[in-house]
Amino acid sequence: MRVDLFDFDLPDENIALRPASPRDSARLLVVRPGEGLADHVVSELPTFLKPGDALVFNDTKVIPAQLEGVRHREGGEEVPVSATLHLRKADNVWHAFARPGKRIKPGDVLRFVSADRATTLSATVEEKREGGEVALTFDARGGALDEALMRVGHVPLPPYIASKRAEDGRDRDDYQTIYARENGAVAAPTAGLHFTPRLLTALEEAGIEQYFVTLHVGAGTFLPVKAEDTDDHKMHFERGIVTTETAEALNAVKARGGRIISVGTTSLRLLESAAAEDGTLGAWEGETGIFITPGYRFRAVDMLMTNFHLPKSTLFMLVSAFCGLETMRAAYAHAIETGYRFYSYGDSSLLFRKDV
Repeated sequence: MRVDLFDFDLPDENIALRPASPRDSARLLVVRPGEGLADHVVSELPTFLKPGDALVFNDTKVIPAQLEGVRHREGGEEVPVSATLHLRKADNVWHAFARPGKRIKPGDVLRFVSADRATTLSATVEEKREGGEVALTFDARGGALDEALMRVGHVPLPPYIASKRAEDGRDRDDYQTIYARENGAVAAPTAGLHFTPRLLTALEEAGIEQYFVTLHVGAGTFLPVKAEDTDDHKMHFERGIVTTETAEALNAVKARGGRIISVGTTSLRLLESAAAEDGTLGAWEGETGIFITPGYRFRAVDMLMTNFHLPKSTLFMLVSAFCGLETMRAAYAHAIETGYRFYSYGDSSLLFRKDV
């Protein structure tokens, strides 16, 4: 499909720079294909679900994956560099997007220092890849590397926020779901940012089951689609896991007539990667680069809770596949006109699948 079919104009005033407070007071646009649109708030979510339905959350935890430092090269001058980690390949190896890409070569050593100068972290550039990506081998590994990143790194705010304000102390809490527990994400699974202990309790009391999968969201989620046709776009891979216990529980939900509601496009992409042709889920672990565009036949997910996405983005293509392109264009036009807040810190939507 032509990428420009997924374009739309978004005024700057619709881009959220801070989340709603409390989190579940954000607006919720309910989209039922063929039935119109309805304006609600996130705290009303339980009223749209039934006992026996299951919410599936992504429990990945955002790490301070934005690194600022200098390039060292034998006989060369020091050059300021930045690296955004996006996919862990081993306990001391990450793929990252590095800048300035033209001034970084294999064999270079990149050094990053914490603000208090107490922690130094070094990485050797092992390989230059496509699109400004590099493979970095760090001088620390495993838990020691994770601890060093906590001291040296910064929260990798999305470009549409970072271009308007600097990261601050609030972001370490704001840009993290309350149930995050598995270190490894570069970007938050933002639909989950709307949940509060109060809302989770209300869902439990309403008989809505809650399950967790893990997909470590990569920086590739922020990259624009530069191709003119969707067939020519290359997705970046992200690592995830669905356990046997979770797969079996969700299969049981479906077998008794319950619905699977994915909290976020990350959970949806992982569940669809783990689903067989008949929709049955199995244990799954690995890297997924699934690219969902209109015409895709959904196997596992019945409803989707998700924030509002960038024009011409893979995520707007995904929601257009879920509800239909014209339905989502109308929904986004309504959201813009009525002042919904877009992107990571913005409002949310609850989408009913078009063929359900």
